[in-house]
Amino acid sequence: MKARGVLASAALGAWLFGCNWVPLTDGGKGVHMARPAEVASCTSVGRTHAQTTDRVVLFARSDQKIQQELESLARNEAALMGGDAIAAAGPIERGRQTFDVYRCAKK
Repeated sequence: MKARGVLASAALGAWLFGCNWVPLTDGGKGVHMARPAEVASCTSVGRTHAQTTDRVVLFARSDQKIQQELESLARNEAALMGGDAIAAAGPIERGRQTFDVYRCAKK
């Protein structure tokens, strides 16, 4: 019986580590991640801060999953701000990151 409990816990943990908990909104899908050189001629809309969990219970989450979630959060927020591009304004620190928001498309 104990072996089944351990296997079930391991399966649940593996599933949680593979999950991306932040879906892109329709607006967020229209915002792209850009490099600083790509936004040089764009209009700055402001700055947004994204935060997600970097640990599940005692285990660290993968850097790739954390980065994907932070970018999704920032893209969703940028769309609400009227932006169509984001650029990282700093590194990821403990599940947090700051992004600059830009409007690059001519309206």
